[in-house]
Amino acid sequence: MRTLELADKTVPVIGQGTWHMGEDRHQREAEVSALRLGIERGLTLIDTAEMYGEGGAEEVVGQAIAGQRDKVALVSKVYPHNASRRGIPDACERSLKRMKTDHIDLYLLHWPGQYPLEETVEAFERLREAGKIGRWGVSNFDVSDLLDLNNPACATNQVLYNPEERGIEYDLLPWMQNVNMPLMAYCPIGQAGNLLNNPALLEVARRHAATPAQISLAWVLRQHGVIAIPKAVTPAHIALNIAAARIELSPDDEQLIDRSWPAPHRKQRLSMV
Repeated sequence: MRTLELADKTVPVIGQGTWHMGEDRHQREAEVSALRLGIERGLTLIDTAEMYGEGGAEEVVGQAIAGQRDKVALVSKVYPHNASRRGIPDACERSLKRMKTDHIDLYLLHWPGQYPLEETVEAFERLREAGKIGRWGVSNFDVSDLLDLNNPACATNQVLYNPEERGIEYDLLPWMQNVNMPLMAYCPIGQAGNLLNNPALLEVARRHAATPAQISLAWVLRQHGVIAIPKAVTPAHIALNIAAARIELSPDDEQLIDRSWPAPHRKQRLSMV
């Protein structure tokens, strides 16, 4: 699988997302098994957050990485209401405890909040100096937010990106590519529903003997410096995600998808879920 550099680590361009994991105890065994299988198959980048399942997803991750922490690049996110000088260290300790690890490779502010960015960055830097985190970054930041942040130590920005949500192509994605900041794309296959039933995706999928979800992933990954973090909870979905990284869309494929979801021609408000 293709790789790129994220937070001083070489990671696969497809990681493992954990949104909605840890919400149902009856699914816990399947979720842990899926993450472990993904790691075994090379999907060693795992993304989670204290918000997901109110810590439940981090507990799932902790079980999955037990005994193989050194194989994994671990990303988690802090709630904005915890992103104060005093709140971040406490939130980080809770996340570390849930994941049964002594460090997080990349720790993100989940979205802009009430506390000054300088205060949040100061707390991140203290965690980094203490060895609790490797690097820090942000999520759901638009260009104006990144300009306000104005800090080259920011390792990534994680945002919503898929064929039906491509507003970031107007300015945010080019800005990040220009400064060599990797972009982590969440919901790269949407939230199922309309996107995966789109006739254009279905036709391109037919051309490549693939699924619409694989085509959506391949479409996201056509961009330089982009990592996709889909969720998968079955062995079949994990295999499909891995195979999607090998799909190369033709100009005709991209033009067909463009007709359903045209590239943005003006600034759009940053979408998030």
